[in-house]
Parts: sequence; structure tokens; C-alpha cells
Amino acid sequence: MDIKSTKLPGVLVLKPRRFADVRGYFVETYNEQLFRQTGNMLDFVQDNQSFSIRKGTIRGLHFQLPPAVQAKLVRVLRGSIFDVVVDLRLESPTYGQWIAEQISAESDEQIFVPRGFAHGFCTLEPNTEVAYKVDSYYAPASESGVIWNDQSLNIPWPVGLNEAILSEKDGKLGTFKDFVSPFRYARHANA
Repeated sequence: MDIKSTKLPGVLVLKPRRFADVRGYFVETYNEQLFRQTGNMLDFVQDNQSFSIRKGTIRGLHFQLPPAVQAKLVRVLRGSIFDVVVDLRLESPTYGQWIAEQISAESDEQIFVPRGFAHGFCTLEPNTEVAYKVDSYYAPASESGVIWNDQSLNIPWPVGLNEAILSEKDGKLGTFKDFVSPFRYARHANA
């Protein structure tokens, strides 16, 4: 598995090796031993999956607040997405900065989103399925987010305001400048 760092400390892009032959292919999508070599000593406790019927569906920018913060390992099972991660950690040298990666079922790439980051994506194809592992259980009382098209973040989403398909809840998320972050920067990946 190839593992690449990003400009956001702790956010990783993982590329598993694909073994193909006349029957199709085989991919080892997760290996705890290899993952722990990145310095992340997490135990993933829940797998989630979303299905988006239409291209231009936005999910996010989501995170869970303490005490139920989550790290995520995100991959695409079918279709492709424009995947975004935003640093919410106060005192981080990259606080308020974001990265975006296009990942697809075909590329097999995965994004690791540590605790203290917001995550969201836009589907680039119809009938897109996304799966992710998390290291903390879903806690409705802790769920939170930042509006996807926040002007201060200035993320170049591949869909216009009038084309984006959002849930009612995601359409009402607050702005980044109004968010009072409980997350703090630490110099190790599990912060």
C-alpha cells in the first residue's frame, strides 16, 4: 500500500495495490498492521456506507464533537467523489485550511481523516457509493458540521450553488467563522 502525506498534518491518501487477472481483481482495502505503521493507533469500531443517486450530491462538511470525536478512513465503492477535509484544530499551522482529492472506485484511493477535521464530499457520478470506517460510534448529540460552501473556506466545489443536492440538515449548517472549535492541535496523528 502506498501512503502519501498531504499539506494537512495527519491527513493521508492511501493507495492499495490492485492485483488483476482475467477474472477481475483483488485489493486488500485495509490492513491494521500497515495502518498502524503510519503512527495511528486507532481501533475502527463501525463501518458506514452512503449511496447517492445523483451526481452533484453534497454530504458534509461533517464531524463529531467531544466526547464522541471520530477519525475516518474513506473509500469509494462505486463511482467517484470530490473529497474535502478541513482542519478545525485550534493552534494548528493549517487551521482553516483544506485539501481536496478526487477519489474513485477505479483508483482504489482512500482518505484518512483524523479527529479534529471536518469531512465532506460531492459525487461526480450518479449512483455513487462511499464507505468509511470510524473509530468512535455515531453519537447524534455530538454530530456537527460547517456549511459546504462557506465563503471563508472558498472550496472550489465541482457543482454550483443551484445544482448542489443537499439534505435539509446539511443546508442549515453554520459557517466556519461562527464555529467555536473544541479541537486542539497536537503534534501526533491521533490528536
